Amino acid sequence: MRMARGKKRRWLGISISVALVLTVGAVSIAGYFYWSMKATAKEIYRPLPSERPRYVSSDKEIPADPEPPVTDRLSPFSVLLLGVDERRNDRGRSDTIMVMTVNPNNRTVLMFNIPRDTRTELVYRDMEDKINHAYAYDGVEGSLATVEKFLDMPIDYYVEINMEGFKQIVDTLDGVDVDNPFAFDYEGESFPAGPQHLNGEKALKYSRMRYDDPRGDFGRNDRQKQVATDIIKRATSWTNTSSLLPILDAVGDHVRTNLSFGEIQDIALKYRKKLDRIESTFVEGKGSMINGVYYYLVEQAERNRLHDLIKNQLQAES
Repeated sequence: MRMARGKKRRWLGISISVALVLTVGAVSIAGYFYWSMKATAKEIYRPLPSERPRYVSSDKEIPADPEPPVTDRLSPFSVLLLGVDERRNDRGRSDTIMVMTVNPNNRTVLMFNIPRDTRTELVYRDMEDKINHAYAYDGVEGSLATVEKFLDMPIDYYVEINMEGFKQIVDTLDGVDVDNPFAFDYEGESFPAGPQHLNGEKALKYSRMRYDDPRGDFGRNDRQKQVATDIIKRATSWTNTSSLLPILDAVGDHVRTNLSFGEIQDIALKYRKKLDRIESTFVEGKGSMINGVYYYLVEQAERNRLHDLIKNQLQAES
């Protein structure tokens, strides 16, 4: 009996030791991921100038000086996503201009692309030109100010992503699923009509083609929304912690944002569980040649419609 009790105690001690080792290991791994996330968040964090005034909408129902979204309370917020095609010795242009409004109350993300040829006032230049030139002239700050004026709506955050680096993020998420409306070839790749799975390089090419698209930039915008929608779905349901570090490396190298580490943490841990529907709309307008240059003209009534969509999404209750 004494020997049996001794064996039990030894096995109990071994079991406790193993449990402690596993627990310490798990805590160490969790801590490593936490500090890796914090380091990446610090690397990509680019706050807007403190002297930059927040846009004041002409809409009397929108506070002139609202507090920034408090993400730990799951407040709705808006984001300007800029896909930038960087060039040597040139900051490039924002080939993708996407506005996203996130509301966990109605569990919905509303998103739409603003066509890059849209003619509007470039706020920091006091002139009218293509909306994507705002980035070429004045970077993120110029783009944000111009989009806010175009929509008559303040935007809370921006996320800027280098389109080349976007390939790494897609690959780390195991690719994306799209439904191609028509077959086409682009830069050595063939894209058949119908559903298909794309790796990062193919996803980038799928998103970029426009000259062989009968709808031009608008067809390209739809394909970009397909890719973005699947990335959001994969990111919000991602559980593969072994791929977390490659994702953080890709993000650190190619993404810039004014979201703080705490805000990113809240979105990753709390918001993603509250979002299960993605809705989109199309910016209506017409193409026109002005002084030999092609522009996309959007009437004020359409801009008002977009303004109201964003406002309603931000104010929607559960």
